[in-house]
Amino acid sequence: MSWRDADDPIPGDAHSCNAIETVIVPRARDIGSFEVRRALPSARKQMVGPFIFFDQMGPAEFLLGAGMDVRPHPHIGLATVTYLFDGEIMHRDSLGTELPIRPGALNLMTAGRGIAHSERTSADLRTTGSKLFGIQSWVALAERDEEGDPGFVHYSADDLPVIEGEGKSLRLVAGAALGAASPVKTSTATLYADAALAAGAVFPLDADYEERAIYTVAGEVEIAGDRFGPGRLLVFRPGDRIAIRAVSDARFVVLGGEPMDGPRYIWWNFVSSRRERIEEAKNDWREGRFAPVPGETEFIPLPER
Repeated sequence: MSWRDADDPIPGDAHSCNAIETVIVPRARDIGSFEVRRALPSARKQMVGPFIFFDQMGPAEFLLGAGMDVRPHPHIGLATVTYLFDGEIMHRDSLGTELPIRPGALNLMTAGRGIAHSERTSADLRTTGSKLFGIQSWVALAERDEEGDPGFVHYSADDLPVIEGEGKSLRLVAGAALGAASPVKTSTATLYADAALAAGAVFPLDADYEERAIYTVAGEVEIAGDRFGPGRLLVFRPGDRIAIRAVSDARFVVLGGEPMDGPRYIWWNFVSSRRERIEEAKNDWREGRFAPVPGETEFIPLPER
């Protein structure tokens, strides 16, 4: 996903339990064909573990002939983490990858020193109409990996472990939780999971990772007596074991990891530990020095801001 202008997220519910450090309510923004809700970065919290960008895409329903059209755009210094609840996106990149992503699967594209990609609704789906609902996030790369080779790995839904029982179902996208471990390889210690709870079920979130948060997708959850509805990023204080109880059937994304190995700068679609590297990337995209995406004839120009 390319960075599109959106208002800064604002602090959410003033009332929150002691275990919660920050509550962020993303601002919704219509970007043409669908709506996004941006939780990170925000004025109050730039990152949670390696996560430096976090957008809820949709839910959206496309009419016949319509769809998602994110033209080719560049990235450096990050990995895009695309995960869908509903719908399909066709991914194409400058490595020659052309692959759809569907619910429960993971597209992990590592930009390293530079990659370009597009995200679109396929021609087939435009003839029938389609839906789109999911999360687009970026994780910053460790400094040692920022200038590494670009890469792309797809994990099918069957590749990712699912833990079920006692009214909860957890698809573990990255990291370890509830005694299971994901096969997904990441640049730094990363936790990412899709959790669904039946009403009354409890999800225990241990303090295995220093930085942790959940993003509420559907339903209502309770944490230490406080209740939160959909569309909230709840950032937890380190060190506490958190119990998340579903008041109604609920779904949320768990995200986190260890703190980064230093500050990160972010401008448009570029992330780096060095400001001057972002200036180089700006010039490279402006001058056409990124490898092209095969089959694409258009691109998103560098913002003039």
